[in-house]
Amino acid sequence: MFHRILFFSLLLSFLFVNGQEEDLFRSLRAETQPDESLLPDRMIFTQSLLWGERGLMRKTGLSPLNTVQREKELKLRRKMLKIHQVIGYFTLAGMIAQGVMGTELYKGKNFRYNAHKTVGNLTSISYFTGASLSLFAPPPLINKKQKGLSSIKAHKYLATLHFSAMVATNTLSKKNRQLHRAAAYTAFGSYATAILVFTFK
Repeated sequence: MFHRILFFSLLLSFLFVNGQEEDLFRSLRAETQPDESLLPDRMIFTQSLLWGERGLMRKTGLSPLNTVQREKELKLRRKMLKIHQVIGYFTLAGMIAQGVMGTELYKGKNFRYNAHKTVGNLTSISYFTGASLSLFAPPPLINKKQKGLSSIKAHKYLATLHFSAMVATNTLSKKNRQLHRAAAYTAFGSYATAILVFTFK
């Protein structure tokens, strides 16, 4: 039963990847229209740390701030975010499998424990790898502040929620089963919604 659920989850993820992989980048392209400045006015902390005017990539000389290099960075950004999106669907499949096995464990089916732990570890690795690709990707040329709620804004707000919930899920796994379960459901719900705002927008 578990293998069937995992198979269909992965199949569903594969179909989403092939059918919807450009959705994220259509929204991102709206943020990256040509501008005179080489860096956007606003960057998240991790981007500024690496790619800012005084970031590590500039100070070390690995990526000097010039037009040619910024073009390379934007290509790298696209690749990193594409991989981020693909990993996202497989992470969602892992979360679904985790939810199924976790429910069985709460019903007393302890033989699922090892599988639950293994899939949980793989899902966590997948999740935090995908998150890192997004957090440390080079910034766009510009980062417009949009009025109202958009799919890209909703995705970012939900990212804050599911990132916190994933940290809590891993931290509480051996400390408090009830809080672990609540954090896991929060992580899954907000993560699935973050993907759906692009898939069915």
